[in-house]
Amino acid sequence: MLPAPRIARSLALLLLLAPSAIAATAVKSAGPTMMLRSPTVSATQIAFAYAQNIWIVPRAGGEARRLTSFQGQAGNPRFSPDGKWIAFSGEYAGNADVYVVSADGGEPKRLTWHPGPDNVQGWTPDGKAIVFASGRATQAPAAAPRFWTVPVAGGAEEPMSLPRAFQGRISPDGAKVAYRLNNSWDEERRNYRGGQNRPVWITDLKSLETVTPEWNGSKDMDPAWLGDRVVFISDRDGVANVWSCDAAGKGLTQLTRFTDFDVKTLDAGAGVVVFEQKGVIHELDAKSGQEHVVPITASGDFSWMMPHWEDVGGRISNMTLSPTGKRVLVEARGEVFTIPAEKGDVRNLTHSTGSAERDPAWSPDGKSIAYWSDASGEYQLVIESQDGVSPPRTITSWYSPEASLQ
Repeated sequence: MLPAPRIARSLALLLLLAPSAIAATAVKSAGPTMMLRSPTVSATQIAFAYAQNIWIVPRAGGEARRLTSFQGQAGNPRFSPDGKWIAFSGEYAGNADVYVVSADGGEPKRLTWHPGPDNVQGWTPDGKAIVFASGRATQAPAAAPRFWTVPVAGGAEEPMSLPRAFQGRISPDGAKVAYRLNNSWDEERRNYRGGQNRPVWITDLKSLETVTPEWNGSKDMDPAWLGDRVVFISDRDGVANVWSCDAAGKGLTQLTRFTDFDVKTLDAGAGVVVFEQKGVIHELDAKSGQEHVVPITASGDFSWMMPHWEDVGGRISNMTLSPTGKRVLVEARGEVFTIPAEKGDVRNLTHSTGSAERDPAWSPDGKSIAYWSDASGEYQLVIESQDGVSPPRTITSWYSPEASLQ
């Protein structure tokens, strides 16, 4: 068996000779930019997270303007009530803290310095403070988040009256808060029905009286206020869609009816809901029920999209010895390689920097290799000659993490 250190050295050498890149293909020619996350809306603009930074664009769409340009992660943007400021969580100093930046651009102002993550949720209705979730008060044995506020002008953070809260917003009149009690270990797990699910809670901030909408064990997330109604994401119909209820938890209504891809994140304001679905941002008029995709293009000098050398020696998985014992088959950073046990060259069988190839396996005679590839947009089964000479053959199929070729 080939020792692991030699495998790592072999892959590192290979990628010094062959650059690994996600080509910056025509972002403009391919249509609207995808992978736009965490939208928030004001009367005239939409802000969102993309490529680790915060961007802003007119409500009608078009070419987005980048508000932040730091290499660290920035996310969870939230417009102030007057639309002049955007609060967000940024890792400018290596930790997720609360920052605020003008909607016109400029230098972000840091507001928190705690070593734990501070995740921005929204604003107080008067626009004087930012609401964020933090587990700073209960770090051991495990951090249980609660809502805090921090003045926009700067100053000490103050805990809200709720003993525990993970995600949510204060109502426009400041009387109530709609929130999600706790996080879950896998936010992307569709149709999870385990004990980590909770209904949306709507709590009166004075009396602490709490109500919930009708609930059947679904995963309900990201509550926000649209006037006197609460909008939130729920997968109670099998796919995560936008739902709403009134402040008493009554009048439950489904607002979107997607059957393919889940709604991921949302926010509300200026009479509309904005949300992420299928990698793009939608705007929904809750009164008319009409929704549309906002055409947004985000262009920039993304260093991670430019061709570059990549050492994948430390990212090896799914290692399998060939039936002859002469070569080792591995998956590394979404590529499939075979490595000689003694003499010979490392072979990159896939050369697919724009897709992911997973779970490679040898055929019994050692002449072919099978693996899953999402080059088509959905995972399909591919069979290829182990020498990489013959063209690969694709078999229409589907992939699930539970299915394995090993």
